[in-house]
Amino acid sequence: MRARIGYLGLAVLAAGIATAQQGPKGPGTSDMYCSGIVTPERLPYDTYLISGEQSNYKIVFAQGDLAYINKGSNDGVKVGDEFQVVRPVKDKLIIKWFSWQPSLLRAMGQTYADLGRLRVVNVHSKVSIAEVAFSCEYMQRGDVVRPFAERPAPLFKENATFDRFAPVNGKPLAMVVTTKNFGQLAGTNTIVYVNLGSAQGVKVGDYFRIFRYQGTHNETIFQTYGMAYKLYGFGSAPQRYKWDDLPREILGEGIVLRISPNSSTVMITLSQRNIYVGDYVELE
Repeated sequence: MRARIGYLGLAVLAAGIATAQQGPKGPGTSDMYCSGIVTPERLPYDTYLISGEQSNYKIVFAQGDLAYINKGSNDGVKVGDEFQVVRPVKDKLIIKWFSWQPSLLRAMGQTYADLGRLRVVNVHSKVSIAEVAFSCEYMQRGDVVRPFAERPAPLFKENATFDRFAPVNGKPLAMVVTTKNFGQLAGTNTIVYVNLGSAQGVKVGDYFRIFRYQGTHNETIFQTYGMAYKLYGFGSAPQRYKWDDLPREILGEGIVLRISPNSSTVMITLSQRNIYVGDYVELE
């Protein structure tokens, strides 16, 4: 009997280890609630963060802190209510990293950074005290406060096989326009913003394939012109090859976490090598 119980225990343990080795089935809490969004829909600014405890010297608020919002019992706020905090942000460097980046960003809309979640612990008539229950980054006076809404996490592909030679599928194309915090470089688990959204039929859980054309006139990193098929002192092909004559280089793929009419928030789930803003994507 003991031996049989022992074998059963070992089997359960082995199954648990195997499950752990398979990795997560979908994006985590931070991926879903700290990813941000680019949208043409301006958020109302009727509710905002006023301040918080120890405001005589404290200028930012993070997880565990108590913050004050400008709505109270007169506005229907109750103890236990939850709010999400966001902030409209823009790239302060204003550097164009590829030819169409500024115009694409304008068409996509305003970028909003996710800051975290508040839970109301005490209510006054015109203001409420809320604990920072979850924070992505610091909150500050004037940040936008909106009613909390669940964001169900999509599932990763089961037994996904990455095809680095996948043919063009004819589905909508777009670009990696920018990244979370306006970076230029991305890799696995990075959040990027793509200029295809719900208006083009994109849904949460869809996958984008990320690729790069070789030998274009708009390289995202410096290249000698025509380097895809020739370089002085290092050989050249007998004839000239343009970008559409050469195979595209598939760089990775990512899953859609959030959508707006003109853009998608995408988490890169696999990257072969560095991905730059200006690289292309297609719906899988």
